Amino acid sequence: MKFNVSLIIAFFTVCMVKAQSITLSEQAEISVLTFGPGTSLNDAFGHNAFRIKDRTNRIDFVYGYGQYDFDAPNFYLKFARGKLNYLISKHKYPNIYYHYSSYDRTIEEQVLNLSVTEKQKLFNYLEHNYRPENRGYLYDFFFDNCATRIRDVVQINSDNKVNYNFDNSTQGKTFRDLIYEHVDKNTWGSFGIDIALGSVIDKEATLYEYMFLPKYISSSFENADFNKSEKLVKSSAILYQSRSTDKSSNFLFSPVLILGLFSVLIIYITYKDFKKKQRSKWLDIILFSLTGLVGLVLVLLWFATDHTATAYNYNLLWAFPFNLILLIQVFKPQTKKWVKPYLKFLLIMFCLMTMHWILGVQVFAITLIPLLLALVVRYVFLISTFEKN
Repeated sequence: MKFNVSLIIAFFTVCMVKAQSITLSEQAEISVLTFGPGTSLNDAFGHNAFRIKDRTNRIDFVYGYGQYDFDAPNFYLKFARGKLNYLISKHKYPNIYYHYSSYDRTIEEQVLNLSVTEKQKLFNYLEHNYRPENRGYLYDFFFDNCATRIRDVVQINSDNKVNYNFDNSTQGKTFRDLIYEHVDKNTWGSFGIDIALGSVIDKEATLYEYMFLPKYISSSFENADFNKSEKLVKSSAILYQSRSTDKSSNFLFSPVLILGLFSVLIIYITYKDFKKKQRSKWLDIILFSLTGLVGLVLVLLWFATDHTATAYNYNLLWAFPFNLILLIQVFKPQTKKWVKPYLKFLLIMFCLMTMHWILGVQVFAITLIPLLLALVVRYVFLISTFEKN
């Protein structure tokens, strides 16, 4: 057994040394691949990767910075806390082409206009990154991801500064606006993003920062040059064109319908309670549990993680963690004196949320509106009910 393990280690060591010693031929090409969006949330934004092609050395590899290891210790805890390392991957190009084309995702290629020396430097850089001790990096969705790494690696290994001749007609978008370009507002993915991410993503992004999205890597590279002379991209081609044109979502299970129906139910039960002069305690338990738990998660995302985008989240103005304390009072026929002022405080919080929305401090999920209106109606009813007690 020890002998077999030693052979395996020796084999991989030889392979790594061989890869590091490869000298690319003059015919070698390095290109940037841009993969179109997929159907699930984790691939809705697309992907970028490098392709190293050298027929003389029989090389055709794809390197990407978007892989993660589900077997990593405490994977989900690290993911939630923003401490998960992503990995650089290396695959044979035919396998990558088969994978993305089988999922009907567009594949675009941009061959970079690099010198022989620059190609060798970039290839060596990727191989060095692919070593086990160098593969991991602390992922950040907006500032250090599979797209920004492509941009940065090109600049690091270029002898001249890359100038991005941005299209100024696209400026003025916030990070949230850019997310909406890939995720429909009436989807659970968009709803979750709008709940979890704070006001920091409602600031205007620079055109350079747009490149956290793969499609802007493609468009920015297309217009870029070296010192206002040579173009960064030598040639472009579509290697596979997606055949799908259906981008519609299932309305029957969409947030606006589900939350809308839930909100109508809340208002209907509140109306029945008002007419019968009673209080459906089970409904209040659900509402205060829901808003309290969501608020608790938001507080943890803000203060207990390394995620930069979850800070200053004013969804706490409606999802207030202290609502969990009200659960004790909900069961009682006679509540404490502080409950009524607390409910009035919650209404003030709704007013503050509206001001934040109008002033553009933070954009909230538009599908929340029915639920927020229903909560206001319920809180007003509870205030009037407790005043009579």
